[in-house]
Amino acid sequence: MISSISERITTIRASIPPSVRLIAVTKQVPSEVIRAAYAAGIRDFGENRIQEAATKQAELHDLSDITWHFIGHLQSNKAKKALELFDWIHSLDNLKLAQRLDELAQQLGVSPQVCLQVKILPDPSKSGWSVPELLTDLPALNECKNLQIQGLMTIPPLGLKDAEISHVFNSTQELAKEIAAKNWTRIKMRELSMGMSGDYQLAVEAGATMVRLGTILFGNRS
Repeated sequence: MISSISERITTIRASIPPSVRLIAVTKQVPSEVIRAAYAAGIRDFGENRIQEAATKQAELHDLSDITWHFIGHLQSNKAKKALELFDWIHSLDNLKLAQRLDELAQQLGVSPQVCLQVKILPDPSKSGWSVPELLTDLPALNECKNLQIQGLMTIPPLGLKDAEISHVFNSTQELAKEIAAKNWTRIKMRELSMGMSGDYQLAVEAGATMVRLGTILFGNRS
């Protein structure tokens, strides 16, 4: 497996623009495999679970230039630990959590980079703002002085056809433009975190700046 990771990364890199950030999603991937991805040039790694990430970060502490991205559902009681472990939080999915992170970030003296998770289509299996909810909450989010709100994150519902997935990604880009046009003081729309192993090319076509790839790099996990 380790010997083929470099080849997979090279192939994927060649299929996306250099400006698109490739985040290797390492849920259930052991540290020695992460080291292989690091040796192949990856510096951005995404984790879904706080405790698993903490263990791996301790094992990989010598790789000091890794940027760690939290991409899973974040519970409020894990918010402090997430701020201690991660440079980015892609899955900020409600105003109450944003305000809690803002408060904790001030206490910890950190300024995390975050994406706002939005649901373009209704999806009971996923967290996130609906579009109307997000637009309503923007003034309050703009008051979160310790968060660097950098853009949007989205995950299309399962079972969509390619055209429907592209619609979700394009709609997310349009929403980002709509938000940016309001010239908020603290809300930036520089980043679009969208696209996973099965649909990342559609996401890149729609303007993704970050793709979150796990299975296509590391194979299926349980």
